Amino acid sequence: MTTENPGIPRPDESQAQRLSFPRQHARTQRFTLGAPRAFTVAPDGSRVAFLRSSDGTDRANRLWVLDVSDGSSERVAADPQVLLGGAAEQLSAEERARRERSREGGAGIVGYATDAAVELAAFALSGRLFTAELRAGTARELPVPGPVIDPRPSPDGRHVAYVAQGALRVTGVDGEGDRALAEPEKGREATVTYGLAEFIAAEEMARSRGFWWSPDSQRLLVARVDDAPVQRWWIADPAHPDRAPEQIAYPAAGTPNADVRLCVLGLDGSRSEVAWDRARFPYLARVHWSADGAPLLLVQSRDQCSQLYLAVDPDSGATRMVHAEEDPEWLELFPGVPCWSPSGKLVRIVDEGGARVLAWGERPLTGPQLHVRAVLDVTEEDILVSASAGAAAAAPETGEIHVYRVNELGVERVSQEPGVHSAVRAGGLTVLVSATLDRPGAQVQVLRGGKQVATIASHAQRPGLTPRVTLTEGGTRNIPCAVLLPTDYKETDGPLPVLLDPYGGPHGQRVQRAHNIFLTSQWFADQGFAVLVADGRGTPGHSPGWEKSIKNDKTLTLEDQVDALHSLAERFPFDLSRVAIRGWSYGGYLAGMAALRRPDVFHAAVVGAPVTDLRLYDTHYEERYLGDPNRTPETYRHNSLIWDDGLVEAAEPHRPMLIVHGLADDNVVVAHSLRLSSALLAAGRPHEVVPLSGVTHMTPQEQVAENLLLIQVDFLKRSLGIPGK
Repeated sequence: MTTENPGIPRPDESQAQRLSFPRQHARTQRFTLGAPRAFTVAPDGSRVAFLRSSDGTDRANRLWVLDVSDGSSERVAADPQVLLGGAAEQLSAEERARRERSREGGAGIVGYATDAAVELAAFALSGRLFTAELRAGTARELPVPGPVIDPRPSPDGRHVAYVAQGALRVTGVDGEGDRALAEPEKGREATVTYGLAEFIAAEEMARSRGFWWSPDSQRLLVARVDDAPVQRWWIADPAHPDRAPEQIAYPAAGTPNADVRLCVLGLDGSRSEVAWDRARFPYLARVHWSADGAPLLLVQSRDQCSQLYLAVDPDSGATRMVHAEEDPEWLELFPGVPCWSPSGKLVRIVDEGGARVLAWGERPLTGPQLHVRAVLDVTEEDILVSASAGAAAAAPETGEIHVYRVNELGVERVSQEPGVHSAVRAGGLTVLVSATLDRPGAQVQVLRGGKQVATIASHAQRPGLTPRVTLTEGGTRNIPCAVLLPTDYKETDGPLPVLLDPYGGPHGQRVQRAHNIFLTSQWFADQGFAVLVADGRGTPGHSPGWEKSIKNDKTLTLEDQVDALHSLAERFPFDLSRVAIRGWSYGGYLAGMAALRRPDVFHAAVVGAPVTDLRLYDTHYEERYLGDPNRTPETYRHNSLIWDDGLVEAAEPHRPMLIVHGLADDNVVVAHSLRLSSALLAAGRPHEVVPLSGVTHMTPQEQVAENLLLIQVDFLKRSLGIPGK
């Protein structure tokens, strides 16, 4: 059983229920605060480390340890309030940027790394370096220069490597012997960093790290990034004209990327450069270094249609090709791969025969029944993966993601109940995280031999509403959909105005069999709408062909929203004379396109942080789908909402549009919305703009997040002629 710390107050559920949903949703950061996360299992299966804040409104995470071998008791290994003496956190610009790339809205200990035995953890607080002894439950600060970013213990637990002021440094766990192993060359301090992921890697490749320890703890693979070739943009806050604009290096489509190299640094001061054809394969997408084989790299061509798996000789830096792949559309990147199996075979996920399969060496271990999404763990006995139903599955299992054990003998499902599952495993112990439609949040079970030996409690607040969701498929292409009706809706109430609430693009699956993902959609439904969420072509979790069908034509994502709407109108109470759409980021782009190009279908749009001129978005993302804008300008123009000559392919009649954008956004810069507003004004199309001072691509500020929901409902009701309550 799980023993909760008696010193942690449980959230006042009755008080939470009294709050309006927008306030509760904002205050709890979408009900994520207080939920356990970032699990690490000790290789002997004796304990689990994880992060969790004290309650559902506390942003500050503590580092916890669950002792499985000691009655499954939980204890705090590091408390940021104690370690900082109650002082407020001070974040460097580099740390704020790192958190923005990872969409991290928490505080306190937001990330940690451990040694191989999971006995020592290292983490940064306020730019200072701390370690925690996970067995003893003691934590201490190491006196090193800062501000510290991404500290990581060596596998043997004797050293900690970290980044400070662009240098890769290492110190003993006793705080002695701190030194720089690599630092920016003289005169290049402003552009060169060692040990950090560049913007493109962190934002688009899901590679947040820039250095990796060797298994013997004597060397590190370290990325050297020089962003001097990258164009400079400036982000200003007009609400504070006394503040200087912030300069950022932004690699927009068709412009130069940062120069990324890799070197092997020894604790003895040795250094060797890793050699590969960087001109042809400039993207360093993945790095893996384990005791099961040589250091392993995955490098991609700029068009992402070719990639190489390379083994590195750490003594000389020379590389040899292990495997090569090509795809006429693009090659997707996946969590957990590539890596070596204990037998020395290459483990990867590959698109083969129209299916996304797990490959072990040259042998596929899965077929079209599964759509493999990530590798979670690799042992001599099996490979643990997450997957959704493939094209040849017996049932579509709409919105479900499960955990499976795979080996040469076959496939075994680990998670059983319909829902969305993930897992972390080591030492025969599996931490299974499960979300379902039936209960809020996620349940965390600790399993040994398939049997539950403990649970890890969540301190997240319970939402004040329950989604009324129907998962289904729409249109001739069987588009995964979710339909939500007002909680008190009855058939005699008749048809309802419709609100489409999609993300609708790559890397964003909205239709999932999980409770919390539909909370905001249900709140909108309870304002008097029938809400439709559709995952059309381009969204993940369906099939490789589904994802890659949008190559050169993102307008297909809008076509599928329309198809889903019209097909489901035959089964649900949709009033097609009153249809609106709302979205953020890709969803904002989709909403803007809906209002401009399909006013015959859509009557109003909330356009949040949209990409409007696709030339202004980054290289790795945009060039994957549309190529180089210098070579394919017409493709970019057709897929953009605006161009140099104004609105693109805008139809009549004009529909009301609410444009919302954070002025501090360094991912989708506010220029996208400002140029859209200018083009609308030039075309004589009235619209509304809400600029958010100091807000980035995230909206973590409580008041902003709350009022954004209220503003949207007011706009939608006014635009569709719905009487307010």
